[in-house]
Amino acid sequence: MRRLIAVTLIAAVVAVPLQALAWGASGHRIIGRVAVAALPPELPAFLRTPQAVDDAGELSREPDRSKGSGRMHDSDRDPGHYLDLADDGTVQGGLRIDALPPTRADYETALRAAGTDSWKVGYLPYSIIDRWQQLAHDFAYWRVLKSAEANRAWRSHRAWYVADRRRREAQILEDIGQLSHFVGDGSQPLHVSDHPNGWGDFPNPAGYTQAKVHSPFEGALVHDFVRPRDVAAHLTPLQLCHCPIEQRTETYLAGTNRLVIPFYELEKAGGLKPGDPRGPAFARDQLARGASELRDLIVEAWNASTGIPVGWKPIQPADVASGKVDPYPALYATD
Repeated sequence: MRRLIAVTLIAAVVAVPLQALAWGASGHRIIGRVAVAALPPELPAFLRTPQAVDDAGELSREPDRSKGSGRMHDSDRDPGHYLDLADDGTVQGGLRIDALPPTRADYETALRAAGTDSWKVGYLPYSIIDRWQQLAHDFAYWRVLKSAEANRAWRSHRAWYVADRRRREAQILEDIGQLSHFVGDGSQPLHVSDHPNGWGDFPNPAGYTQAKVHSPFEGALVHDFVRPRDVAAHLTPLQLCHCPIEQRTETYLAGTNRLVIPFYELEKAGGLKPGDPRGPAFARDQLARGASELRDLIVEAWNASTGIPVGWKPIQPADVASGKVDPYPALYATD
Protein backbone atom coordinates (compact mmCIF):
# COMPACT_ATOMS: atom_id res chain seq x y z
CA MET A 1 0.00 0.00 0.00
CA ARG A 2 2.80 2.42 0.92
CA ARG A 3 4.48 1.69 -2.44
CA LEU A 4 1.23 2.48 -4.24
CA ILE A 5 0.92 5.81 -2.41
CA ALA A 6 4.53 6.70 -3.24
CA VAL A 7 3.99 5.93 -6.93
CA THR A 8 0.82 8.04 -6.93
CA LEU A 9 2.63 11.00 -5.36
CA ILE A 10 5.51 10.82 -7.79
CA ALA A 11 3.04 10.74 -10.66
CA ALA A 12 1.34 13.83 -9.22
CA VAL A 13 4.65 15.68 -9.16
CA VAL A 14 5.75 14.90 -12.69
CA ALA A 15 2.31 15.55 -14.17
CA VAL A 16 2.75 19.35 -14.16
CA PRO A 17 1.64 20.46 -17.66
CA LEU A 18 4.58 21.63 -19.72
CA GLN A 19 2.80 24.84 -20.67
CA ALA A 20 2.50 25.67 -16.95
CA LEU A 21 6.23 25.21 -16.32
CA ALA A 22 8.16 29.20 -15.23
CA TRP A 23 11.14 30.90 -9.61
CA GLY A 24 8.62 32.48 -11.74
CA ALA A 25 5.49 30.40 -11.51
CA SER A 26 7.12 27.16 -12.65
CA GLY A 27 10.01 27.23 -10.22
CA HIS A 28 7.87 27.94 -7.16
CA ARG A 29 5.31 25.35 -8.20
CA ILE A 30 8.03 22.72 -8.61
CA ILE A 31 9.56 23.42 -5.19
CA GLY A 32 6.23 23.12 -3.37
CA ARG A 33 5.15 19.97 -5.15
CA VAL A 34 8.46 18.13 -4.96
CA ALA A 35 8.97 18.93 -1.27
CA VAL A 36 5.52 17.81 -0.13
CA ALA A 37 5.68 14.66 -2.25
CA ALA A 38 8.92 13.79 -0.43
CA LEU A 39 7.56 14.16 3.13
CA PRO A 40 8.30 11.11 5.31
CA PRO A 41 5.50 8.81 6.54
CA GLU A 42 5.49 10.20 10.10
CA LEU A 43 3.87 13.42 8.84
CA PRO A 44 0.03 13.58 9.00
CA ALA A 45 -1.72 11.62 6.28
CA PHE A 46 -3.58 14.67 4.92
CA LEU A 47 -0.21 16.03 3.72
CA ARG A 48 0.73 12.83 1.90
CA THR A 49 -1.92 12.87 -0.82
CA PRO A 50 -1.86 13.94 -4.49
CA GLN A 51 -4.24 16.78 -3.60
CA ALA A 52 -1.86 18.11 -0.95
CA VAL A 53 1.01 17.95 -3.45
CA ASP A 54 -1.04 19.90 -5.97
CA ASP A 55 -2.22 22.45 -3.40
CA ALA A 56 1.31 23.05 -2.11
CA GLY A 57 2.54 23.78 -5.61
CA GLU A 58 -0.19 26.27 -6.39
CA LEU A 59 -0.13 27.95 -2.96
CA SER A 60 3.65 28.35 -3.27
CA ARG A 61 2.96 31.02 -5.88
CA GLU A 62 0.65 33.16 -3.75
CA PRO A 63 3.17 35.73 -2.44
CA ASP A 64 3.91 36.63 -6.07
CA ARG A 65 0.31 36.41 -7.22
CA SER A 66 -0.74 38.89 -4.55
CA LYS A 67 1.54 41.57 -6.00
CA GLY A 68 -0.37 44.51 -7.39
CA SER A 69 -2.89 44.55 -4.54
CA GLY A 70 -2.06 48.15 -3.71
CA ARG A 71 0.75 50.57 -2.98
CA MET A 72 0.91 49.93 0.78
CA HIS A 73 0.58 46.16 0.36
CA ASP A 74 3.31 45.94 -2.27
CA SER A 75 5.78 48.38 -0.72
CA ASP A 76 5.64 46.55 2.61
CA ARG A 77 5.77 42.97 1.29
CA ASP A 78 8.04 43.12 -1.77
CA PRO A 79 11.29 43.46 0.26
CA GLY A 80 10.39 40.23 2.07
CA HIS A 81 11.42 38.29 -1.05
CA TYR A 82 15.12 39.18 -1.02
CA LEU A 83 18.18 40.14 1.01
CA ASP A 84 20.94 42.31 -0.47
CA LEU A 85 24.04 40.54 0.78
CA ALA A 86 27.43 41.93 -0.15
CA ASP A 87 30.25 39.79 -1.52
CA ASP A 88 31.57 39.27 2.01
CA GLY A 89 28.21 37.89 3.19
CA THR A 90 27.14 40.94 5.18
CA VAL A 91 24.14 43.22 4.91
CA GLN A 92 24.75 46.93 4.46
CA GLY A 93 26.15 48.38 7.64
CA GLY A 94 28.16 45.27 8.42
CA LEU A 95 25.40 43.04 9.81
CA ARG A 96 26.53 39.45 9.44
CA ILE A 97 24.13 36.88 8.00
CA ASP A 98 25.04 34.52 10.85
CA ALA A 99 24.31 37.13 13.52
CA LEU A 100 21.14 38.94 12.46
CA PRO A 101 19.05 40.68 15.15
CA PRO A 102 16.28 38.51 16.62
CA THR A 103 13.32 40.58 15.39
CA ARG A 104 12.50 42.77 12.42
CA ALA A 105 12.24 45.74 14.77
CA ASP A 106 15.80 45.16 15.98
CA TYR A 107 16.94 44.57 12.40
CA GLU A 108 15.34 47.82 11.28
CA THR A 109 16.99 49.73 14.12
CA ALA A 110 20.41 48.37 13.19
CA LEU A 111 19.95 49.16 9.51
CA ARG A 112 18.78 52.71 10.18
CA ALA A 113 21.85 53.27 12.32
CA ALA A 114 23.87 52.32 9.23
CA GLY A 115 21.94 54.74 7.02
CA THR A 116 19.57 52.33 5.28
CA ASP A 117 16.45 50.27 6.04
CA SER A 118 14.85 46.88 5.38
CA TRP A 119 12.70 48.32 2.58
CA LYS A 120 15.92 48.96 0.64
CA VAL A 121 17.99 45.86 1.47
CA GLY A 122 15.21 43.31 2.06
CA TYR A 123 14.23 41.06 4.93
CA LEU A 124 13.98 37.55 3.45
CA PRO A 125 15.33 35.73 6.55
CA TYR A 126 12.48 37.10 8.63
CA SER A 127 9.92 36.02 6.02
CA ILE A 128 11.17 32.43 6.29
CA ILE A 129 11.34 32.41 10.09
CA ASP A 130 7.90 33.98 10.46
CA ARG A 131 6.22 31.43 8.17
CA TRP A 132 8.04 28.50 9.81
CA GLN A 133 6.92 29.58 13.27
CA GLN A 134 3.33 29.89 12.04
CA LEU A 135 3.49 26.40 10.54
CA ALA A 136 4.85 24.87 13.75
CA HIS A 137 2.11 26.61 15.75
CA ASP A 138 -0.62 25.35 13.42
CA PHE A 139 0.80 21.84 13.61
CA ALA A 140 0.44 22.10 17.41
CA TYR A 141 -3.22 23.06 17.02
CA TRP A 142 -3.70 20.09 14.70
CA ARG A 143 -2.17 17.71 17.24
CA VAL A 144 -4.51 18.98 19.96
CA LEU A 145 -7.61 18.75 17.75
CA LYS A 146 -6.72 15.28 16.51
CA SER A 147 -6.26 14.03 20.08
CA ALA A 148 -9.47 15.69 21.24
CA GLU A 149 -11.67 14.22 18.53
CA ALA A 150 -10.36 10.72 19.36
CA ASN A 151 -11.14 11.00 23.09
CA ARG A 152 -14.58 9.49 23.82
CA ALA A 153 -14.80 11.40 27.12
CA TRP A 154 -15.11 14.62 25.10
CA ARG A 155 -17.52 13.34 22.43
CA SER A 156 -20.06 16.10 23.17
CA HIS A 157 -17.72 18.50 21.34
CA ARG A 158 -16.40 16.04 18.78
CA ALA A 159 -18.22 17.59 15.80
CA TRP A 160 -16.57 20.94 16.52
CA TYR A 161 -13.14 19.32 16.95
CA VAL A 162 -13.49 17.55 13.59
CA ALA A 163 -14.62 20.72 11.81
CA ASP A 164 -11.85 22.81 13.35
CA ARG A 165 -9.22 20.18 12.56
CA ARG A 166 -10.28 20.35 8.90
CA ARG A 167 -10.03 24.14 8.99
CA ARG A 168 -6.57 23.79 10.49
CA GLU A 169 -5.50 21.41 7.72
CA ALA A 170 -6.44 24.02 5.14
CA GLN A 171 -4.49 26.60 7.12
CA ILE A 172 -1.44 24.33 7.30
CA LEU A 173 -1.41 23.95 3.52
CA GLU A 174 -1.52 27.73 3.19
CA ASP A 175 1.34 27.99 5.70
CA ILE A 176 3.37 25.51 3.65
CA GLY A 177 2.66 27.46 0.47
CA GLN A 178 3.90 30.67 2.07
CA LEU A 179 6.97 28.99 3.55
CA SER A 180 7.67 27.30 0.23
CA HIS A 181 7.70 30.58 -1.60
CA PHE A 182 10.24 32.30 0.61
CA VAL A 183 12.42 29.22 1.00
CA GLY A 184 12.34 29.05 -2.80
CA ASP A 185 13.38 32.69 -3.07
CA GLY A 186 16.25 31.84 -0.74
CA SER A 187 17.57 29.18 -3.11
CA GLN A 188 17.91 31.66 -6.00
CA PRO A 189 21.37 33.29 -5.70
CA LEU A 190 20.21 36.60 -7.18
CA HIS A 191 17.67 36.93 -4.34
CA VAL A 192 20.45 37.00 -1.72
CA SER A 193 22.89 39.37 -3.40
CA ASP A 194 23.44 43.05 -4.01
CA HIS A 195 24.08 42.02 -7.65
CA PRO A 196 20.47 40.94 -8.27
CA ASN A 197 20.15 41.77 -11.98
CA GLY A 198 23.57 42.27 -13.53
CA TRP A 199 26.73 43.16 -11.59
CA GLY A 200 25.68 46.76 -11.02
CA ASP A 201 27.63 49.82 -9.94
CA PHE A 202 30.49 47.99 -8.24
CA PRO A 203 34.13 47.35 -9.08
CA ASN A 204 34.04 44.68 -11.77
CA PRO A 205 37.56 43.47 -12.57
CA ALA A 206 36.24 40.08 -13.76
CA GLY A 207 33.99 41.76 -16.30
CA TYR A 208 30.72 40.21 -15.18
CA THR A 209 27.62 41.03 -17.19
CA GLN A 210 25.54 44.14 -16.65
CA ALA A 211 22.64 42.60 -18.55
CA LYS A 212 19.26 42.03 -16.91
CA VAL A 213 19.78 38.33 -16.26
CA HIS A 214 17.46 37.83 -13.29
CA SER A 215 14.12 37.16 -14.95
CA PRO A 216 15.41 35.14 -17.93
CA PHE A 217 17.26 32.79 -15.55
CA GLU A 218 14.55 32.16 -12.99
CA GLY A 219 11.67 32.33 -15.46
CA ALA A 220 12.14 31.33 -19.09
CA LEU A 221 15.09 29.03 -18.52
CA VAL A 222 13.26 27.07 -15.81
CA HIS A 223 10.04 27.03 -17.81
CA ASP A 224 11.70 25.70 -20.93
CA PHE A 225 14.38 23.35 -19.65
CA VAL A 226 13.81 22.18 -16.04
CA ARG A 227 11.42 19.33 -15.29
CA PRO A 228 9.94 18.39 -11.90
CA ARG A 229 11.14 14.79 -12.15
CA ASP A 230 14.73 16.00 -12.57
CA VAL A 231 14.44 18.25 -9.53
CA ALA A 232 12.96 15.39 -7.48
CA ALA A 233 15.84 13.14 -8.53
CA HIS A 234 18.34 15.64 -7.07
CA LEU A 235 16.80 16.04 -3.62
CA THR A 236 19.27 15.59 -0.79
CA PRO A 237 18.57 13.14 2.06
CA LEU A 238 16.54 14.47 4.97
CA GLN A 239 18.75 16.67 7.15
CA LEU A 240 17.42 17.81 10.53
CA CYS A 241 19.37 20.59 12.16
CA HIS A 242 18.05 20.26 15.74
CA CYS A 243 18.97 23.93 16.05
CA PRO A 244 17.08 27.23 16.28
CA ILE A 245 15.20 28.15 13.12
CA GLU A 246 17.17 31.41 13.00
CA GLN A 247 20.45 29.47 12.79
CA ARG A 248 19.19 27.11 10.12
CA THR A 249 17.82 29.96 8.01
CA GLU A 250 21.02 31.97 8.20
CA THR A 251 23.11 28.93 7.23
CA TYR A 252 20.81 28.20 4.29
CA LEU A 253 20.91 31.75 2.91
CA ALA A 254 24.67 32.02 3.41
CA GLY A 255 25.08 28.88 1.31
CA THR A 256 23.03 30.41 -1.50
CA ASN A 257 24.99 33.64 -1.33
CA ARG A 258 28.21 31.72 -1.95
CA LEU A 259 26.83 30.79 -5.38
CA VAL A 260 26.49 34.36 -6.64
CA ILE A 261 30.01 34.48 -8.12
CA PRO A 262 29.65 30.99 -9.65
CA PHE A 263 26.40 32.19 -11.26
CA TYR A 264 28.11 35.18 -12.87
CA GLU A 265 31.07 33.00 -13.90
CA LEU A 266 28.59 30.60 -15.51
CA GLU A 267 26.93 33.44 -17.41
CA LYS A 268 30.32 34.77 -18.53
CA ALA A 269 31.27 31.33 -19.83
CA GLY A 270 28.08 31.12 -21.91
CA GLY A 271 26.27 28.69 -19.66
CA LEU A 272 22.98 30.59 -19.85
CA LYS A 273 22.84 30.64 -23.64
CA PRO A 274 20.14 28.57 -25.38
CA GLY A 275 21.23 24.98 -25.83
CA ASP A 276 23.94 25.03 -23.16
CA PRO A 277 23.10 22.39 -20.53
CA ARG A 278 24.99 24.12 -17.72
CA GLY A 279 22.36 26.78 -17.07
CA PRO A 280 19.43 24.37 -16.69
CA ALA A 281 21.59 22.11 -14.49
CA PHE A 282 22.44 25.05 -12.23
CA ALA A 283 18.76 26.03 -11.96
CA ARG A 284 17.73 22.40 -11.36
CA ASP A 285 20.22 22.00 -8.56
CA GLN A 286 19.05 25.19 -6.84
CA LEU A 287 15.40 24.21 -7.16
CA ALA A 288 16.29 20.84 -5.63
CA ARG A 289 18.14 22.61 -2.85
CA GLY A 290 15.08 24.74 -2.16
CA ALA A 291 12.74 21.72 -2.21
CA SER A 292 15.07 19.77 0.09
CA GLU A 293 15.18 22.67 2.54
CA LEU A 294 11.42 23.09 2.46
CA ARG A 295 10.83 19.37 3.11
CA ASP A 296 13.29 19.49 6.02
CA LEU A 297 11.72 22.63 7.50
CA ILE A 298 8.24 21.09 7.35
CA VAL A 299 9.54 18.06 9.27
CA GLU A 300 11.34 20.33 11.76
CA ALA A 301 8.10 22.29 12.29
CA TRP A 302 6.15 19.06 12.87
CA ASN A 303 8.70 17.87 15.42
CA ALA A 304 8.77 21.24 17.19
CA SER A 305 4.98 21.33 17.45
CA THR A 306 4.93 18.74 20.26
CA GLY A 307 6.08 21.39 22.73
CA ILE A 308 4.16 24.46 21.53
CA PRO A 309 1.21 25.56 23.71
CA VAL A 310 -1.97 26.66 21.93
CA GLY A 311 -5.28 28.32 22.76
CA TRP A 312 -6.26 30.58 25.61
CA LYS A 313 -5.37 29.97 28.26
CA PRO A 314 -2.53 28.02 26.63
CA ILE A 315 -2.53 24.23 26.84
CA GLN A 316 0.15 21.72 25.88
CA PRO A 317 -0.46 19.11 23.16
CA ALA A 318 0.90 16.39 25.45
CA ASP A 319 -1.69 17.18 28.14
CA VAL A 320 -4.51 16.78 25.63
CA ALA A 321 -3.02 13.60 24.15
CA SER A 322 -2.84 12.06 27.64
CA GLY A 323 -6.44 13.03 28.43
CA LYS A 324 -5.36 15.32 31.24
CA VAL A 325 -6.87 18.49 29.74
CA ASP A 326 -10.07 18.91 27.74
CA PRO A 327 -9.03 21.59 25.19
CA TYR A 328 -12.51 22.86 24.36
CA PRO A 329 -12.49 25.92 26.69
CA ALA A 330 -9.06 26.96 25.43
CA LEU A 331 -9.84 26.40 21.75
CA TYR A 332 -13.47 27.40 21.34
CA ALA A 333 -12.78 30.21 23.79
CA THR A 334 -14.88 31.22 26.75
CA ASP A 335 -13.53 34.79 26.60
